[in-house]
Amino acid sequence: SGPALIVSPLLALMRDQVAAAERAGVRAAAINSANVTEWGDIERLLDDGAVDVLFVSPERLVNPRFRAEQLPRLVGSAGLLVIDEAHCISDWGHDFRPDYRRIRDLIADLPDGVPVLATTATANARVVEDVAEQMAAGGHEVFTLRGALARDSLRLGVLELGTPWRRLAWLSEHLGDLPGSGIVYCLTVAAAEDAAALLVKAGHRVLPYTGRTDAAERLAAEEALKANEVKALIATSALGMGFDKPDLGFVVHLGAPSSPVAYYQQVGRAGRATPNADVLLLPGDEDRAIWHWFATNAMPTQAKADAVLGALAAASGPLSVGALEARVDIKRSPLELLLKVLAVDGAVEAVKGGWIGTGRPWTYDAERYERIAAARVAEQDSMLTYQHLDTCRMAYLTAELDDPHAAPCGRCDACAGPWYPTDI
Repeated sequence: SGPALIVSPLLALMRDQVAAAERAGVRAAAINSANVTEWGDIERLLDDGAVDVLFVSPERLVNPRFRAEQLPRLVGSAGLLVIDEAHCISDWGHDFRPDYRRIRDLIADLPDGVPVLATTATANARVVEDVAEQMAAGGHEVFTLRGALARDSLRLGVLELGTPWRRLAWLSEHLGDLPGSGIVYCLTVAAAEDAAALLVKAGHRVLPYTGRTDAAERLAAEEALKANEVKALIATSALGMGFDKPDLGFVVHLGAPSSPVAYYQQVGRAGRATPNADVLLLPGDEDRAIWHWFATNAMPTQAKADAVLGALAAASGPLSVGALEARVDIKRSPLELLLKVLAVDGAVEAVKGGWIGTGRPWTYDAERYERIAAARVAEQDSMLTYQHLDTCRMAYLTAELDDPHAAPCGRCDACAGPWYPTDI
């Protein structure tokens, strides 16, 4: 039926998926920004019918060359479209990626009869409904299947220590006692780098892993963790979806993620193929301020959108992100996110040389963004509730993800008492 086309959100995840496919005897290839020099070879393999599975990132769906040269042929010959980590489609999702919104158009362009599968390990009912709505564009029938979310191996706990230095002191003292090797998550790049430096100074074998870490160093860090050559990676959410180490023994958070869904997505990396794994949250007083900063910087505003559209309209040709950044006084990461939102809405377009305005009218959807902001505040409140529970933590998390099978686990610190030391 032609190759399966899999939309996958992260380069690290694609690497793992291609390797796993090859181990299973499936001929897999990937087209992404990291292997442009291999695209010609992959095109020839596709022409020869020598590829069973082709992975692409959602950002490829925006790339002008890919859209013009490869996408029409792939769509015409695909036997199956798979949207992995499908919660990224949702405005409400904790990993929202604007480019995933283009999958709606991709589905509409598929020949009749090509099946579409969307998969994710963590989504509440609201996100599931949003994903189904995107997939149903054009009148497609959507069937939803959900399984139980609780993982029996995980032992959850929360330890309130207050200040950042007390959390770091606890970790420095007790990291070696945690089972196997694992991940220590921090909310910011600076916090991860500081924690890694302190732990190395204290004699622990750890490596930092953030959005600022060089790509080659990231890959080396992933391999070191998989081979148990380090006790832990000290990471931000850059060590994200799909990282697969079946025997990961622990996940510790220095600071709480902003939603139960985001938290469960990260802790779910532990205990995939081990009978026991320890999950400990060390919340901080500064968490709410960090949540607020990320939420407000990620959300488009009327003023920022108007500034970008005005700058593009006044330009005599395409503007690179760097040139646009200097004109509109918006930092690089939020600017790139805003451009993607505007591109999905058809107001701007990526072309050779940068970005241009399309001239199509664009209206700021204040009601939609207010709804998203309110949902995120509710999710933050749920994380604060989780921290102070006197009932089962696993039951609470899975219920927050609308799992009808949510039930007491009998293992967490609320069910069975603290399993971790509390002294410093």
